[in-house]
Amino acid sequence: MSINFNSNRFLKFLSIGFIISFSISEINTLHKHIYAEKNLIAATEEDLFLYRQMGASYLCIASKAEVDFNKGLGIASATFANVIIGKHGGAIRELGNEKLDDKKLYNAGTFQIVGSALNICPESIPKNIKNDYEKRLKQLLKKNKK
Repeated sequence: MSINFNSNRFLKFLSIGFIISFSISEINTLHKHIYAEKNLIAATEEDLFLYRQMGASYLCIASKAEVDFNKGLGIASATFANVIIGKHGGAIRELGNEKLDDKKLYNAGTFQIVGSALNICPESIPKNIKNDYEKRLKQLLKKNKK
């Protein structure tokens, strides 16, 4: 007794088996939830400190490696924003339930990274960036006092 692999009956049997097994596995994957998205925890002050310091460190190293300052700052700020969105869903504990979008996080990251970099490698920060930072910091401090 030999199996004729060319017979339509045998091929139909195999194809039905494949279709059923793929259908069952597809149904199982449709009902699985992505738990990583549900278990996002808002970024704490410690988290923000770590991300800010990492960005400042990158900026200092990039500046010393003669990478264009604005490009280095842009990459550090984008990374800051992406980590908070990816790991924390854009939520920051101090802000409550509000989730920040990537543009707000990018801008906040830029400001914070420059501030940290001024402490780590002040010689690598262009004078106009330093002046803009100090001006903006004074405005924020005035605004918070009111």
